[in-house]
Amino acid sequence: MRTLLSAALLAPALGLVAPARRRSSRGATRRLAFDAALLFDCDGVLVETEELHRLAYNEAFAAFGLETAGAPVEWSVAYYDKLQNTVGGGKPKMKYHFTETAKEWPTVSGRGGRATATTLEEGMALIDDLQDYKTECYKRLVATTATARPGALELMDDAIRTPGLAVGICSASTRGGFEKVVDAIVGQERLARLDVVIAGDDVTHKKPDPEIYNLAAARLGVDKSRCVVVEDSLVGLRAAKAAEMACVITYTSSTADADFYGEGADAALLDLSAGVTADMLFDGGAVRGDLLAGLRDSK
Repeated sequence: MRTLLSAALLAPALGLVAPARRRSSRGATRRLAFDAALLFDCDGVLVETEELHRLAYNEAFAAFGLETAGAPVEWSVAYYDKLQNTVGGGKPKMKYHFTETAKEWPTVSGRGGRATATTLEEGMALIDDLQDYKTECYKRLVATTATARPGALELMDDAIRTPGLAVGICSASTRGGFEKVVDAIVGQERLARLDVVIAGDDVTHKKPDPEIYNLAAARLGVDKSRCVVVEDSLVGLRAAKAAEMACVITYTSSTADADFYGEGADAALLDLSAGVTADMLFDGGAVRGDLLAGLRDSK
């Protein structure tokens, strides 16, 4: 049975311990001197998990017995699609829902029963507890049902083999859920060869803020003009473009209707199953000016 990623394995990629070299595909070591970087979002890019997130939120809401306006709190597919393209991160999604959509804090009649929140501080304390419970629900779902998106790991492997190209994951998810996805889908051997891994807990501001991508570029020592981000939603696209990075969108059924080109995407396509490789994105360390021409959707 695969075990959860150890802190020792995660530390180099997370930037907690600066790695000095990386193993090449031929078995020799090379010093880390990067010309460019390929950065992957996780949920919706490496693995199809957004529906699992929605189900886990609803399971948490039901366990806590949440109600607003006298009705149980439950996120529909259509509403969760809206949240995906509006707010990055789980806690911000819940805060947005209660303060902007429902415009009231929920009553709690189940797990963790408490008085209805009357202040933002009390509301955020409830959200913290909901997020912890939701993460456990999500980890269980991931372990039994998650699968890699077509072509994503193949591109990651090709990028890892490419000299001078740094490869990383930048996810808005909290570390608890993110590690389970990485362990189940990416795998420990592949993770050990990545150059940076950042989760939502590692930054103060969630996507669409560019902090996570700015941090990745800084840790890698790569100019942002030489970075390509792979995302699946408008929130992720906005984060990448605010960081002044090129962005390839691999959309899902939940995000397919978004106006990606209208918001600056350099390429958008359903998935990477056509055999996208690193040299289709970079040329001698520079980002190609016409990304994935012939493969991407027409504007």
